[in-house]
Amino acid sequence: MMYLTLKTLHILSAIILFGLGLGTVFYKIMADNSGNHAAIAITSRHVVLADWWFTTPTVIIQPLTGYFLARQMAASFSDAWLVWTLMLYALTGLCWLPVVWLQIRMRDLAVNSLADQQALPARYFYYAKLWMWLGVPAFFGMVGITTLMVFHNSLWS
Repeated sequence: MMYLTLKTLHILSAIILFGLGLGTVFYKIMADNSGNHAAIAITSRHVVLADWWFTTPTVIIQPLTGYFLARQMAASFSDAWLVWTLMLYALTGLCWLPVVWLQIRMRDLAVNSLADQQALPARYFYYAKLWMWLGVPAFFGMVGITTLMVFHNSLWS
């Protein structure tokens, strides 16, 4: 029963982590491309909130449940699939941390320039490009992690 509970938590948090990531990217890009300053400001605010409320807990839940699942499965932490999973998770995390910083800066730039009735500064769009490019390896990292979680038994057996 413990294994199935851990597995359910692990899968649900992975769905939230991956799905929310795709959702925030979609809405942020759509808002940025709209040119609507108010929409950009509120979407930027919501993206930051979503990261704090949903992404942060799942970033913590994933390795915890993964660790206990691996122990329940008697997997060795030197198994190739697990080593690759941990490396991809670290890569994704290294991309996510600056993304959070960039999101907060973009939110502040959008909200403050809207309040001051100024155009979005060029720095906002520079940050948006960095944000997007950091998301690319994070996206493929998550695809790789998910693939390893599903196929680990058949990849190296």
